[in-house]
Amino acid sequence: MAEKSRGVFATLFFWAWSLFNFIRRFVFGVIALFLLLIFFVALRAGGGKVVLQERTALVLDPKGNIVEQYSSDPAQRAFAGAFGQKIREVQLRDLIRTIDAAAADKRIERLVIEPDQIASAGMSTLHEIGAAIERFKAAGKEVVAVSNSMSQGQYLIAAHANEVLLHPDGDLLLEGLGRYRTYYKDALDWLGVDVHLFRVGEYKSYAEPYIRNDASPESKEADLYWMNGVWGDYLKEIGGARKLDPKAIAAQIENYSTSIKAANGDLAKLALDAKLVDKLATRDEAEALLIQKGVKEENSFRQIDFQDYATLVQRENPLDTRPQVGVVVAQGEILDGDQAAGTVGGESTAKLVRQARENRNIKAVVLRVNSPGGSAFASELIRREIELTKAAGKPVIVSMGDVAASGGYWISMNGDQIFAEPTTITGSIGIFGLFMNFPKTLAKLNVHTDGVGTTSLAGALDPRRALDPKVGDIIQSIIDKGYQNFITKVAAARKKKPEEIDAIARGRVWSGAQAKERGLVDQLGGLREATAAAAQAAKLGDNYQVRYVEKSLSAWERFIVSLSNDASASFVHSLVPKSMRTLLAQPDVQGQLKLLSSLDSNKVGVFAYCFCEIK
Repeated sequence: MAEKSRGVFATLFFWAWSLFNFIRRFVFGVIALFLLLIFFVALRAGGGKVVLQERTALVLDPKGNIVEQYSSDPAQRAFAGAFGQKIREVQLRDLIRTIDAAAADKRIERLVIEPDQIASAGMSTLHEIGAAIERFKAAGKEVVAVSNSMSQGQYLIAAHANEVLLHPDGDLLLEGLGRYRTYYKDALDWLGVDVHLFRVGEYKSYAEPYIRNDASPESKEADLYWMNGVWGDYLKEIGGARKLDPKAIAAQIENYSTSIKAANGDLAKLALDAKLVDKLATRDEAEALLIQKGVKEENSFRQIDFQDYATLVQRENPLDTRPQVGVVVAQGEILDGDQAAGTVGGESTAKLVRQARENRNIKAVVLRVNSPGGSAFASELIRREIELTKAAGKPVIVSMGDVAASGGYWISMNGDQIFAEPTTITGSIGIFGLFMNFPKTLAKLNVHTDGVGTTSLAGALDPRRALDPKVGDIIQSIIDKGYQNFITKVAAARKKKPEEIDAIARGRVWSGAQAKERGLVDQLGGLREATAAAAQAAKLGDNYQVRYVEKSLSAWERFIVSLSNDASASFVHSLVPKSMRTLLAQPDVQGQLKLLSSLDSNKVGVFAYCFCEIK
């Protein structure tokens, strides 16, 4: 009887699952057909193209994080754009290209900067944008910055404007650079957790919070040294842009307690008195000023958003057949294996370098690094591909962004030339290993571990057991070997002796300017300068184009990108019902669509995908 019941239950379960699977396939089939219909209707609709008129102002109002490379895939971004979702990332390359194109475009009269919604951007990233703004001004065009409230990072861009307008009730406060961390030693001791840190270099402080309750003297010394260098460059840049003495700006900051009180707490007035801004103006007053400067159009000034302008420029430019300088982006933590965009993968990033090497149209390679490091093995895979690319006769130039430290320096060391911004964070040539075990923690709960092993190493890294000192010696020996390997490779790449590298390594961090003084960097400059150097090394002169070497889009991704890039994307957005847009914005639906984008029509695959989320 029990077997019969089980049989009935299994049958019911089978039919229930079949029904669910049918409904799932039907729903997504309908969505796919609906999107296909929208696509063809949009194509037929045509029109809607942006027409750029004379005396137009380009509005630069990036929202979210400014990154080297998107952290989401093309399909996700395309769906978000087509269905009215906000993308909270902007690529640095797109901003630079747009500003430079506008500088040469006679239809663009001025640049209007609205920096308030920049969420995150490194100092070197902001410096590169500032340099592009200066090129725009050098073309004889005006730049106006309009802000409600600015952080010191946002101000680094605004300071390059000919005129800076701040809301009367807004604020601008320059505070300097700080690095404060949370330390856990007492808490871990109280929990009974044993922490074992293996490292080479007294300045390799990444894991100090687990073994100390405060920063070590070496950590404070090194951090303050490079931060003073970066902060000095910041003051120098805004001082130069605003025609102010950097020392006077620094003195004002130190005197804030008095000056803010004297201004009755009015930070906007204080910024005006300090000549950090030119005028206090509400939004409507700023808009009226811009109308007066330009052309009135639809109750505002004639303008185009930088994203719309970038699309327009791309459409207007014909197919470029010139020789290529290939740019490979290494952004984020360095991890083993194949990784998505926004993260450096030992296998995936090495493959991109290899593709650049094997592409006959690419005559030189620029490795754009913005990474704090990670896996040493993954770093070595990428470094080796750089070495092979040079051996194949293609120049490799490294361009360091905000940070290229530790593993980020490892993958950079073999470049024919290394470029860094003065504010780049680099160096940190060192290695560490961290292991935690918690037998004392378990003992507090009256839980114990026991057993046997065929050798003394069997189960030695079981976190429930105490670490055998002999095993600790083994790990430290491996770390020592890794460090010697690191400095030996750097010495060979930089044509120095290992002991010379050791003296400036030992995990110590430097600014880009400090690294150049110590021979770890060849030139100070950004991606633009590195690309020009790559073209020169390949003897291309000025006759070249820049191509980013990235993962190829699948057929599904190309379809979605074409849909979102079409000039009638706004028409698509208006056509799609709100309920459908809401459905497509759901994380589980986007996950299913991402899965669909990974399918290869030439292969038969079995996919296990859980349409679920635990909260």
